[in-house]
Amino acid sequence: MSGNLLSIGKTGLFAAQAGLSTTGHNITNASVAGYNRQVVVQATGPMLDTGVGFQGTGTQISQIKRYSDEFLNLQVRNAQSSKSGLDSYYSQISQIDNMLADQTAGLSPSLHSFFKGVQDMAANRASVASRQSMLSGADTLATRFQALDARLGEIREGVNSSIESSVTMINSYATQIADLNDKIGTFAAAQQRAPNDLLDKRDQLVMELNTQVKATVMPGDNNSLTVSIGSGQPLVVGQRAFQLAATKSPTDLTRIEVGYVTGSKVTVLADNALSGGQIGGALDFRSKTLDPAQSALGKVAIGLAMEFNAQHKLGLDQNGAPGKDFFGVAPAYVGKNINNALTSTTQVQAKVSDPSKLVDSDYKVEFDGTNYNVIRLSDNKSTAITPYSAAGTTQTIDGVDFSISGLAAKDDEFLVRPTIGGAANFKLLIKDVASIAAAAPIATSAPVSNTGTGKISEGQVTEDFLTGAPALPVTLSFNAGNLSGFPPGAVVSVKDSAGKVIDYAAPATNVPFGDGSTYSFGGISVTMTGTPGNGDSFSIAGNAGGVGDTRNIGLLADLQTKNIFNNGTATLQSSYAQLVSTVGNKTREVQVNGEAAEALLTQAKASASDVSGVNLDEEATNLIKYQQAYQAAGKVMQIAGTIFDTLLSIGR
Repeated sequence: MSGNLLSIGKTGLFAAQAGLSTTGHNITNASVAGYNRQVVVQATGPMLDTGVGFQGTGTQISQIKRYSDEFLNLQVRNAQSSKSGLDSYYSQISQIDNMLADQTAGLSPSLHSFFKGVQDMAANRASVASRQSMLSGADTLATRFQALDARLGEIREGVNSSIESSVTMINSYATQIADLNDKIGTFAAAQQRAPNDLLDKRDQLVMELNTQVKATVMPGDNNSLTVSIGSGQPLVVGQRAFQLAATKSPTDLTRIEVGYVTGSKVTVLADNALSGGQIGGALDFRSKTLDPAQSALGKVAIGLAMEFNAQHKLGLDQNGAPGKDFFGVAPAYVGKNINNALTSTTQVQAKVSDPSKLVDSDYKVEFDGTNYNVIRLSDNKSTAITPYSAAGTTQTIDGVDFSISGLAAKDDEFLVRPTIGGAANFKLLIKDVASIAAAAPIATSAPVSNTGTGKISEGQVTEDFLTGAPALPVTLSFNAGNLSGFPPGAVVSVKDSAGKVIDYAAPATNVPFGDGSTYSFGGISVTMTGTPGNGDSFSIAGNAGGVGDTRNIGLLADLQTKNIFNNGTATLQSSYAQLVSTVGNKTREVQVNGEAAEALLTQAKASASDVSGVNLDEEATNLIKYQQAYQAAGKVMQIAGTIFDTLLSIGR
């Protein structure tokens, strides 16, 4: 009996000792990230049939239970992935928001200062000092455009570095998880219980993986985990880890993309294929904010340059020569896919021809074997370039001229970004103040001998004047309610004071006169008012020198309020303001969502901690409990020893 009692006490002693060790393990690892509380689970030992009933043989340890709830862990992983992605997004977009909205570093002050210089030049009759001031303002504006674009370029480089760093960490986590799958699987194959500490370590690695990218976890064979990312690409399967690669975009070698490695082949994943985590936030930011912001800034630069150049060419400089391009206009970025067929000799060029028709989108140009198709990436609208010819074909789509030539191969692909380089290449081309075309190329007059009250306006010219100007001077004569003297072969368009337009085909010999009507021909427009007398004449001649004439510079100043973009509904300032507003609203949205994600993560962690976390007060209580159990078991063994000694003394 004493032997049986001694054995029972021994089992109790071992169980209490295991409880003390496990409790001490919990206490010492309470601050270790990913550690899950462990508890000794006891069960009664085998029974002995004594003939008069079954007698217990003590206790045994059935398992060291690890408290972990996979459903709660899944919630924590998803919340962590979402928060990390939003934090990554916010850290990048806040830089653009601060830059664009800055009252000193933004574009608005420079844009306002430039047009103020243009207006001052018009007010000061194009004096040398005002010309120099206007030129300095233009140079400052160009520098500001370039500086803003350079800062966006630095942020883009930061995104590239972030992607490379995240890819390295993801690959490291994948390798470590696969290694732990191997070690844990070894115990499962030997039909041993899973090692709790290794399970904790693996779960923590999966959690840290979700800070980089959202990962889906499924149980596998031998107590392993299968981890996949994106749209189902496996990252860890059993003991095998797959790898990602930071690779250059095939259509833009300055852009780092995420590739999935299969053997010796690297497949580039779409930006929207990976969500959540640092890498998902970085890719989301680049495609949804950085690219559109840089293109929108470039659109403002290109629109300003094209409109200013067009009007500047309609004027005369101090030397009486026609105006030249004032600002440099950037060509569209065209990236040829490096995987295009080697036999292909296709050349794709693109340039903005009409800023008012521009759509905020990039384009993909691809050859389907018969035609080249231009696909607008914002909504995947496809437009065929027809007819396609190897000798060269040009077609205008959304205000962009696409020119394609050369021999094509099926699946050839090009990326076109019409305005991405607009700000970087916005440059001042005029260096001499005398080259500023402030004067108008025509001058109008009426002889003092006219008998009526008819008057002729100063007149304006359009771009048609550059290619189809009539021989000057032109003398218009009034007689019996009609005007004559228009250039032979010229179509005369008359817009009356009510806005009605009537075209008179050549030869327009007798065109009805109307008070307040505007007469347009050969790129020239003049407005007639009053009541001319029969025989009255009006002259339209070339502007000789035009010193002190500021009619063209006045029209250049009017560009500040001209509706240039969005089919003639947005000015330069409003277009830039829309960019600032869009970025600002998105920044606030990401910030609010980030705060909500942080609260959700805190709640999810708290719920998981309620199940798996270590409560030091509870563990202190367990220490006392197991200490008492240990002492009680020792007392049982002590009593068994006393009984045994008594039996020995009887034998003596």
